[in-house]
Amino acid sequence: MRILSWTLRIILFLALFLLALKNTDTVSLRLYFDQVWQAPLILVLLVFFAAGAAMGVLATLATVFRQRRDIARLQSELRGRARDDSPVPPIADGDVDPHHRI
Repeated sequence: MRILSWTLRIILFLALFLLALKNTDTVSLRLYFDQVWQAPLILVLLVFFAAGAAMGVLATLATVFRQRRDIARLQSELRGRARDDSPVPPIADGDVDPHHRI
């Protein structure tokens, strides 16, 4: 399994490296206020890919924090219930205690 993982990593790296070598032409991005940014195409692709990945991670952070808060609340509730429970249930008047020996 480890060999397969490394093989796939090497193939992916080579594919991306060859893509970078093929896309070295300079492109112009026209920004606001007549600003122009000129950079190699692969650099532009890398910047926008990284920005998209960062925005995706930031979008999931709210869900992760809410889930962690819920888990902590449930764990503290479970600990509170474990302390409140006694090992032997209380006996009502007239009931026979099954654990009591004569």
